[in-house]
Amino acid sequence: MNSSSQQAFIKKAATLISEADGLLVTAGAGMGVDSGLPDFRGAEGFWQHYPALRASGICFEDIASPVYFPEHPELAWGFYGHRLALYRQTTPHAGFQILRQIASQMPNNAFVFTSNVDGQFQKAGFAPEQIVECHGSIHYLQCIDVCEQDIWPADDFEPQVDMQRCQLLNLPPRCPHCGSLARPNIMMFNDWHWVDTRSRQQHQYLQAWLKKTRRPVIVELGAGTAIATVRYFGERQKAPIVRINMHEADIKRTTKNVSLAMGAQQALLQIQSALEELGYFGKTQP
Repeated sequence: MNSSSQQAFIKKAATLISEADGLLVTAGAGMGVDSGLPDFRGAEGFWQHYPALRASGICFEDIASPVYFPEHPELAWGFYGHRLALYRQTTPHAGFQILRQIASQMPNNAFVFTSNVDGQFQKAGFAPEQIVECHGSIHYLQCIDVCEQDIWPADDFEPQVDMQRCQLLNLPPRCPHCGSLARPNIMMFNDWHWVDTRSRQQHQYLQAWLKKTRRPVIVELGAGTAIATVRYFGERQKAPIVRINMHEADIKRTTKNVSLAMGAQQALLQIQSALEELGYFGKTQP
């Protein structure tokens, strides 16, 4: 894409946003890259971040499943404990605040639909009742045996991880009801025991928001095709889509869609500038 075409697409994105009464943010793993979070693109990309798993031939789909928790809890919690600590110490990039600034000018503000389990939208100031985490959250726990349909915060668990071996060094968290091992409240691969009560409540908030929002615009950020939950959700809404994706920006060409082959933060900064030129910020909403 040449610079003139890119600027035309940026202006089109700004126009679509300026005509909306609510901002629907749909986000995948690519949203966190500008904050320094890993985006596991293929086995080699995953093993680059977790070399201890390369030696055992354990790929992302293997370790990101419930299978290792019963027999190898130190390994399973070595992986998830490292991620939990990483997400806790990560600062959301500037793009998150731009989204909040854009939404503040809309009558129905914003709602977020994300497959990310990192809690970065909450950390950036989005309210819990305006977020759907369709795959759950690493910041919450559940019993591995599902003795109760209960979910509780992971706040009291401070993982200590040996990254050379991807092993948890301290005791893993336990279920407060039965004492069994606890696991993250994340929908993993081949997972039949994910407790989805928290996610179902979030979906109820989303449906109420969609019902009152007549002219939503979707800003999709870093949502790929490998696990296409976020893409499919956005495309089903029949609303204008601004697709921002460094690697997979293709979208059906219509007057209401625009694609930007850019990183999330860079694209949002340019959209913010284009909206400023339109006099978007500070305007009085009808």
